[in-house]
Amino acid sequence: MNVRKILLFPCLLLSACATHSDMVYVQGEVSKLKQDSEAIKTQSAGSYSEITQYREELASVKGGLEELRHDYSASQKRFDVEDSLMVRKSDAFEARLARIEQYLGLSETPALPNAPQAAVVADSTKGKPPAPPAVKAEKPAATVATGEELLKEGVAKLKKSDNAGARESLAAFMTKNPKSPLVADAQFYVAESYFNEKWYEKAILEYQVVIAKYTKSARRAAALYKQAVSFEKIGDAANAKARFKDVVSVYPKSPEAALAKKKLQ
Repeated sequence: MNVRKILLFPCLLLSACATHSDMVYVQGEVSKLKQDSEAIKTQSAGSYSEITQYREELASVKGGLEELRHDYSASQKRFDVEDSLMVRKSDAFEARLARIEQYLGLSETPALPNAPQAAVVADSTKGKPPAPPAVKAEKPAATVATGEELLKEGVAKLKKSDNAGARESLAAFMTKNPKSPLVADAQFYVAESYFNEKWYEKAILEYQVVIAKYTKSARRAAALYKQAVSFEKIGDAANAKARFKDVVSVYPKSPEAALAKKKLQ
């Protein structure tokens, strides 16, 4: 009996030692797991922050793309309108200009067979188109002017209803100053001189030079509007309406656009 107790005591002692060692080991492993967990949490927080930043940047890029798409769409519409103003090689407007040129004797090209009928109608009694308004005999300039003085001289004559004299001074200005930024203004005033004489067919052609050639001119909106009015005066409602719409589309904030909107009502 005593022998058994003696043998059992070392076993219990070893068991206690083994359990304490295991506890120390387990505690160490738990501590490592906690450290690893904290590290993972820290890394996850950093990754989440980066992901959030990437999402915000992606949203910003998407917003920028949508804005670019909108700007592109608006620009494309504007370019389409501008193209219709500058090209017009196969539509009724180009045919209309060709007929006007032929009527005025400015072109030897025969009338287009498929072009729409011009608004200039034959005289019901004589069967001939009405003659253009009489043009006053041009008088030689009293003094020789140069540079912008010619332009000012032309504008002054225009205000005095000396339309022929105005054209003489304006033409001289454009000839002597072909690269001047004021050439577009001079061309516009030439068109105005014909408009004042109620020679609307000729005015239409002169306004077209401003529209097609001087695309950045401040006079372009006015040229579009006055050309539309000229078409209206000769009874060409279709082209008048088209031009009024062009004014509103291309120059929506201009004073001429407000006038054109009233015409379209």
